[in-house]
Amino acid sequence: MTDRCDLESVETARLRLRRRRVSDARVLHELWTERDPRVPAHRRIDADGRPTEADLAARILEDDGSRPGLLTVERRDDGEVVGCCGLVRTGVATPREPALAFELLRRAQGRGLATEAGEAVVDLAGAAGHDRLWATVWDWNRPSRRVLEKLGFTESRSEIGVAGARTLVMVRALSPRGPARQDGPPSR
Repeated sequence: MTDRCDLESVETARLRLRRRRVSDARVLHELWTERDPRVPAHRRIDADGRPTEADLAARILEDDGSRPGLLTVERRDDGEVVGCCGLVRTGVATPREPALAFELLRRAQGRGLATEAGEAVVDLAGAAGHDRLWATVWDWNRPSRRVLEKLGFTESRSEIGVAGARTLVMVRALSPRGPARQDGPPSR
């Protein structure tokens, strides 16, 4: 069992999901600059302009493969990098039950690309033998909530997070071995 999207690339009708490259740091930085002001400060560009594109490139270089992976999402027709999608181990996620994460540039949103990329990663997770996936989303982020619902995620519970914002914890069963437990993450 792997908790990493272990592949060179996977293609969907409109997208290619592939391992991150240092050259992707430019788009990752753009994603950071576009984030909603309601996103916690530690997930936005700070007053000193960090993380910089160079900081993000260094993070890509430091990836030794031991953590779950975010994949770069690029359009197949023109090769433009439009975001990232993959498995992460944050919050309620565990090695056996990672979390789905996705983020697209604003100019790529509203076209079903996040759902398409998410479907590919959900399929990869199922093929890797994961029983279920988790996801967390701010309650105010309706577009991401809709993507998760289209991907078959259901709300498990909510938590009060940074600055009183409510985070929804969502789950999706991947195997036919029984219903997904809806009460919370597995014990660690």
